[in-house]
Parts: sequence; structure tokens; C-alpha cells
Amino acid sequence: MAQKCEMKLLGSCGSPFVTRVKFVLKLKSIDYEYIKEDLANKSELLLTSNPGLQKVPVLFHENEPISESLVIVEYLDEILPNVHPILPLNPLDRAHNRCLAYYIDTVYCPWLKRFMLARDSKKKEEAKRLIIGGSAMLEEAFVKLSKGGTFFGGDEIGYLDVVLGCYLGWFKFFRIIFGFNVIDEARNPRLVQWEKSMWSHEVIRSVIPSDEIYMNFFKMLLGFLPPMPMHVRARI
Repeated sequence: MAQKCEMKLLGSCGSPFVTRVKFVLKLKSIDYEYIKEDLANKSELLLTSNPGLQKVPVLFHENEPISESLVIVEYLDEILPNVHPILPLNPLDRAHNRCLAYYIDTVYCPWLKRFMLARDSKKKEEAKRLIIGGSAMLEEAFVKLSKGGTFFGGDEIGYLDVVLGCYLGWFKFFRIIFGFNVIDEARNPRLVQWEKSMWSHEVIRSVIPSDEIYMNFFKMLLGFLPPMPMHVRARI
């Protein structure tokens, strides 16, 4: 039976950060109302609930807004610690998890976005090289932190699984649209097995958006870019 919590989630389909919060809400069986946000025409609700960043997701609990996906994930874990715990109990493990999550969101994710939106082959190849190096580091971290388990969290999906797992749909999108394996069997065998395990998990599979949603989100991101100069367009 779902936990009775009066929550609302303001989000945009295709956003990995919104997907991340949805993972935790479903893993913890929390009922919530989803409010779809149009990032191309931001609502008054978003502007007033997250005026500093004006980004999704925003979680409303008892009418109080909470922003930033990692903050929301930890908040949900704190208010329902006994239902599918997300963060490790050991303080040192928790610190290592938080450090890697910071790397994923502030370094690795921007490389993915840079690759996706690059307008010339040189910049795309440079971003690709950085992503491959970052994926190798994540492979090493998985071997260490999973402690022989199926997931970063061991035998159960944990904090880093939802932090990195929110990009699984985008990894698939990269393979389909760009022909690029962000994580590759030859380079990252343990992460590939992790990816398969995540996709086979009922909760994770049910939350990841469709390929069509990712394509629409990609087109929206392209729409935010400034017009390409003619002399640049001619070289592509």
C-alpha cells in the first residue's frame, strides 16, 4: 500500500533530474501529484517556488517547495528512512556517494550536454573523449562502491543508482541518434551489467520516459541555442 503523503512534483518530461526524483518517489511508494512544466514558457508556479534557479524539479510537501534533485532525494530519504533506504548508513560511504554524485552532476552531465548540443565535429569529438574518460572513472567507482553487488548500493538500488540511473534513457538516446555508447561493453563491462540490471528493475523501467519524449526534449534544448552563423553552418 502506498504511503500517504501530500506531495506534488513540478517537472518536465525528459529532464534527468525530474526522473531521478520520480525514481525515489516510486521506490518509496509515495503518492504524489505530477505537474508538468513547460520550460520554454516557465510558469508563475516555477518562478515563485524556485526564483533563484528557475529550474525543475520542485517538490511541494505540505505546500512547502523544495528544489534541487539531490536535495529532494535526501529529503525523501530522511522523512521515510525505513522504506527502501537510499543513502548508505555508514557516514564514510555516504560521504563517498555524495562526492561522486557531485562529480556526476557538475562534471559528467555537462559533458553529455556538450556532446549532444555540439555544432561541429571537433567539439563533439572532444566531448566524446571526456565522456569516455569519465565513464572509465565511474566504472572504477562502481567496482569499489558496489562491494560485489549488482548496484552501486549493493544488492538494492541506492543513492548513486538513482543519481546516475536518471541518465539511462539519455544513454539509449545517444546510441540511437548519435551511434555513441556512453558506457561500452569493452571499456566498461561492470557498468554495462549495471545498466542491464537497472533496465530490468520494474520501478526504474516504468519511470524512464519514452524515446519520443527524449527527442522532444532534445529539440527543445536545440531551440534554446542562438542561431548558427552562416559561415559556421556551411562547414557542418
